Amino acid sequence: MTLEHLVRLAPAAEPVPESLLRAEVTGLEYDSRRVQPGFVFFAFPGARTDGRRYARAAMERGALAIVSESEKPEGFEGPWIRVEHGRRTLALWARAFYGNPDEQLTLTGLTGTNGKTTTVFLIDAMLRALGKTTGMLGTIEYRVAGERRTAVNTTPESLDLVRLFREMVDHSATHCTLEVSSHALELGRVYGLTFHTAVFTNLTRDHLDFHLTMDAYFRAKHRFFEGAGGPQPRWAVINQDDDYGQRIKTAPETRRLTYGFQSGADLRATNVRMDFEGLRFDIEHPDGRQRMESPLVGRINVYNLLAAFGAGLSLGLTPEEAAAGLKSLPAVPGRFERVDEGQPFLVVVDYAHTDDALRNTLSVARALGPKRVLTLFGCGGDRDRTKRPMMGEAAGQLSDFVIVTSDNPRSEDPLTIINDAMVGVRRTDVRHIVEPDREKAIRKAIAEAAPGDIILIAGKGHETYQVLKDETIAFDDREVARRILRSYGYRREEEGA
Repeated sequence: MTLEHLVRLAPAAEPVPESLLRAEVTGLEYDSRRVQPGFVFFAFPGARTDGRRYARAAMERGALAIVSESEKPEGFEGPWIRVEHGRRTLALWARAFYGNPDEQLTLTGLTGTNGKTTTVFLIDAMLRALGKTTGMLGTIEYRVAGERRTAVNTTPESLDLVRLFREMVDHSATHCTLEVSSHALELGRVYGLTFHTAVFTNLTRDHLDFHLTMDAYFRAKHRFFEGAGGPQPRWAVINQDDDYGQRIKTAPETRRLTYGFQSGADLRATNVRMDFEGLRFDIEHPDGRQRMESPLVGRINVYNLLAAFGAGLSLGLTPEEAAAGLKSLPAVPGRFERVDEGQPFLVVVDYAHTDDALRNTLSVARALGPKRVLTLFGCGGDRDRTKRPMMGEAAGQLSDFVIVTSDNPRSEDPLTIINDAMVGVRRTDVRHIVEPDREKAIRKAIAEAAPGDIILIAGKGHETYQVLKDETIAFDDREVARRILRSYGYRREEEGA
């Protein structure tokens, strides 16, 4: 493919020499270490580094040209193509270079604060249960036609995303379900893609270190339903019970399905029964009523199942097919995931890392009727500080005992983060302790537990690491809890004592 073909998609701010336009492009890259001869290197401005610093290294590796929205650095002599928006340009060029694979897949994207990961797993399980070859991209992992891969970002950079789509198509995948983060929408990672279905879960306080205000956060999410540089989605599935969901506008050509508990929703949950074994409820839909059963627990998962059911209808499934497929998902890693070594109390690990998510998860725990709820949580460093006391207050209001510990402190002092969270804890009269060492905190929670209690280990969920100031260490809440339980003599019977 010639450079001229790509430049037509996102014109350069200044004329590009004819000889360069006729050159064959052999690849695209934004990491100079991966550049090969004939590649075009994209130099992005960033919060921590400037891609222009690596332009010379890219040229030394054989780059054909550098593309950037910034001016050429002083003294740089190589071909420099300045564009209005670097990441959007990369998205458009990547689609063309790899043959527009998004148009050869049926894409379902989910955006919102809470519930995206679980709902992505639900939709993917539903499709696979019907024999579809699928792809899935999200916070926990990527899947390409059944092959699992480590997730780098919730939503990959556009180039990586399109490459993954290309692989899926080449492996005969027909559908892909992915989380679409607000960062991805703001930075143009999904710019220009063709989505069949866009799903909105909810919007609560999060990522304000990046967006600064809730209005800006909502505008980023709303961009998805406007097409985000591509065509408007054919379907929109929206949580009507959410205040922000009610504010979402869709184009006339987009078919809209709303869901929730309240009257007026197209998909409405009724006759809900929930216990430790899972959920049972009816979905009233435009063509009748469908019984839904799932091993997932809690009110939040009623919403997730409704969203996934709506996505299934948008994809042409019958209500019966959608319900049967959704029932096939037993659990989602790090989402109210149980750690069972035969102990007489329940240990649950959950990714809840906002005050709203923590309230939802604690409400699920409360609904199971425990004697006490013991909550262990921390807050991430280098992130929105204002949510820390809100998380502390949520934990204090809905728990019988709270342990405040470290999450991923990153460059911040763990004690400073804990002090911020303690402001909220002290607004309640809950009994509490502070233990900065997360492993020791888990041990103290288990030592405190009595038969019939529930321990909630919140914040990190599926993560298998902890990010400290100078290093990232291996740390999996589930494995740490399992090891500590075994040190107390508990062990599942099937593995032997």
